[in-house]
Amino acid sequence: MRIGVFADVHDHLDNLRVAVDRFNQEQVEAVLFAGDLVSTFAVPPLRKLNCPFVGCFGDNEGNKIGLYGGMTIVGTIGEPPFCYRAADGTRILLTHALAWTKGWEGEFDVLVYAHTHQPSVRKDESGRLFLNPGETSGWSYHQPTIAILDTELMDAEIQPLFEHAPPGS
Repeated sequence: MRIGVFADVHDHLDNLRVAVDRFNQEQVEAVLFAGDLVSTFAVPPLRKLNCPFVGCFGDNEGNKIGLYGGMTIVGTIGEPPFCYRAADGTRILLTHALAWTKGWEGEFDVLVYAHTHQPSVRKDESGRLFLNPGETSGWSYHQPTIAILDTELMDAEIQPLFEHAPPGS
């Protein structure tokens, strides 16, 4: 199963639209979001996704009630950390900050997190995958990224949103 993963939009709607288009082109079966949309006006671009959306809040959401409401027509969003079971049975722990999982006692196969704005793909000694898709916004490092998670291979690919520097950078 191929799952799109992104985070840290921080209201960069142009990059969010590009990410949604990329997920649709890649024909992912679901999209996971690891926090920091920030404002409710980041919800409408997500309506164009051709698959289910599941997300968690980050530490910069300005209007959680509005985001909850907007997500009712897009997918689901909740307080992290929580475990999402993909259609193929893969257990994915979704959070914004890795530190927020301290004390988590449930089992998982993949941990999706964000917050640092730096992409990372690694496995722990138990073979569990840890995935940070980087920042969709590009505000911090000027290299916006998303990730495609392959649950069959238990691996992920970080993909830049643009071949070259994004427009306006």
